[in-house]
Amino acid sequence: MPDLLSGGTAQRLALPDADLMLWQQVGLGRAYDRLLQQLIEETDWRQERITVYGKPYLQPRLSAWYGDLAYSYSGIRLEPSPWTPTLRQIRKRIEALTRLRFNSVLLNYYRDENDGMGMHSDDERELGPRPAIASISFGEERDFILRHRQRKDLGSVRLALPSGSLLLMQGDTQQHWRHGINKLRRRCGPRVNLTFRRIVAGNPRERGL
Repeated sequence: MPDLLSGGTAQRLALPDADLMLWQQVGLGRAYDRLLQQLIEETDWRQERITVYGKPYLQPRLSAWYGDLAYSYSGIRLEPSPWTPTLRQIRKRIEALTRLRFNSVLLNYYRDENDGMGMHSDDERELGPRPAIASISFGEERDFILRHRQRKDLGSVRLALPSGSLLLMQGDTQQHWRHGINKLRRRCGPRVNLTFRRIVAGNPRERGL
């Protein structure tokens, strides 16, 4: 069982054109399975209809947007729900570990092996030119797939994200790499992933003006 009072040790991942840090386990003061259940029960989940290459379809997962500002991607606009005590607690711990500040979080709920996320980059204007995104996972371990946008010789990189792990993507990562979660052929349990972000574009106060 993980030491829930420990912050763990961060590992820098050696990928070209990327700045990635991975904590295998983050201490949050509560068991991961309890947090998973709380997030599933407390979150106002929705199945969004997005547009890809001009065609609308339902996302193969549930999602929710919480925080201070709205966010737009793939043809949809997400209005924020107010922070819950659970999300505030997790954010506080992640900010302490990463020494960064976040004002919003996107939650994704992968209910079983039939849910996934297509390859994409988090490069929307609202995130700024070199966004920092902190991604923490609870529940079933799933592989996080990375592919370089220009260098096909690098192939696909698979990164296992166990329950309680934290992946920090920053610098030029979104400019050069795409990422996603594949559906599985084997049965698997639920997974909830939280990606903390800082919305900056379109808000003079967030840009420091």
